[in-house]
Amino acid sequence: MSNPIAVEVDQVTREIDSGTHLVKILKGISFQIPHGEFVAIMGASGSGKSTLLGLLAGLDSPTTGHIFLDGTDITNLKEDDMARVRGSKIGFVFQSYQLIPTLTAEENVLLPHELSGKSGDGSPRAKQLLAQVGLLDRASHYPVQLSGGEQQRVALARAFMTQPPILLADEPTGNLDTANGRIVLDLLIKLNREEKTTLVMVTHDKELATYADRVITLRDGLLVSDERKAA
Repeated sequence: MSNPIAVEVDQVTREIDSGTHLVKILKGISFQIPHGEFVAIMGASGSGKSTLLGLLAGLDSPTTGHIFLDGTDITNLKEDDMARVRGSKIGFVFQSYQLIPTLTAEENVLLPHELSGKSGDGSPRAKQLLAQVGLLDRASHYPVQLSGGEQQRVALARAFMTQPPILLADEPTGNLDTANGRIVLDLLIKLNREEKTTLVMVTHDKELATYADRVITLRDGLLVSDERKAA
């Protein structure tokens, strides 16, 4: 039986030595996220939410405390081991799309499959995901030939390519106008439900956060509220 907890953050701190003093970015954060939950992490600039997302992604390590992803303690993993965890357990959606400009939409979606070293042809899955985000007819287009909204939809398809149990989204609609932002958000929620993924989204947008099952709010490196949507 798999661990029912997808993400566990246990007494995590993050401090940076500025040369003259210690800057305390996170000051003892703890929470658990069950599999399948959609959690929004909110907070003003400087609250620590982007630092927390980087720690969940294994891009940085906490000063103290532990982080578990799908039952694996990633706190002190070597980079090679962390890369394997990212390849098998985590999908990413960035504010700035992060598509490879020399690859077509389909090739961008296929990239996580190829990097994971999995055998088999990933093209049917890539085409299925492009169809789900309404871009199958744009599969052979390069990022420069796509609008911002279309690029973010390709990025969504890429994030789900390897069916990761955990999806991390950093301001996924931050670079889009309201109409395209709504399209991307609706697709993200739809795909998340269909793929039964645990979604952790950092956002400063209160309206976006209303779609989440739960909202965790940070302020000055502390967790100040953790509220679940009423059933």
